[in-house]
Amino acid sequence: MSRPDADPSVALHLSVDRSSPIPLYFQLSQQLEAAIERGVLAPGSLLGNEIDLAGRLGLSRPTVRQAIQSLVDKGLLVRRRGVGTQVVHDRARRSPELSSLYDDLEAAGQRPATRVTVNGLVPASAEVAAALRVAEGTQVHRVERLRLAHGEPMAYLRNHLPAGLLALDTERLEATGLYRMLRGAGITLHSARQSVGARAATAQEAELLGEPVGAPLLTMGRTTFDDTGRPVEHGAHTYRASRYAFEFHLLVRP
Repeated sequence: MSRPDADPSVALHLSVDRSSPIPLYFQLSQQLEAAIERGVLAPGSLLGNEIDLAGRLGLSRPTVRQAIQSLVDKGLLVRRRGVGTQVVHDRARRSPELSSLYDDLEAAGQRPATRVTVNGLVPASAEVAAALRVAEGTQVHRVERLRLAHGEPMAYLRNHLPAGLLALDTERLEATGLYRMLRGAGITLHSARQSVGARAATAQEAELLGEPVGAPLLTMGRTTFDDTGRPVEHGAHTYRASRYAFEFHLLVRP
């Protein structure tokens, strides 16, 4: 990661063409975006302040601010109070396989971390009861976690499991993924039923995930089954659309 006092944009050959019909802010944002995609502006790099960048290019500060904001809106840059404008780490991409977010982030070199916010027994709602094939009101284990990568919130995970299925120690939940714990308890994960959607962030979700109220969130609902066909976990997860994407590989039938 670049030192906080280093401005990697100084080494970029940035320029704008005032005779072009393309808006000046867009010319600048395109050059910065290309530098991010090529890795010239590496994840974690800090950009110089808007005044310095405007002075170098002979642009107004509002023009530079608009260029930077367009990249913030795309999820390529993030403004951090007391730190500055920083290139975000690569967006996590998840293929539709039976894997956990923790494993996917770790495999992508994203340094996952977890904060457990809820861990205990609750009565099963109608939805959870149907998913886990128990009577409504039956005690089930509820776990809620905030998943982070490189210290940035990525997703909020809500999971329900049959009571007594395995020991769900908070310290262990914060050190590894739920699927690893299930496998470690001798449970063979075989298949899952999953749905993916999108909606706007509520005030609570916005605060947890560091997004504005109403920001787009990806959602995933999943019920996982073991090799006997028994449901062992039901999850309802929300992900920051600016930092996360689902990736599908499709085949054309002959």
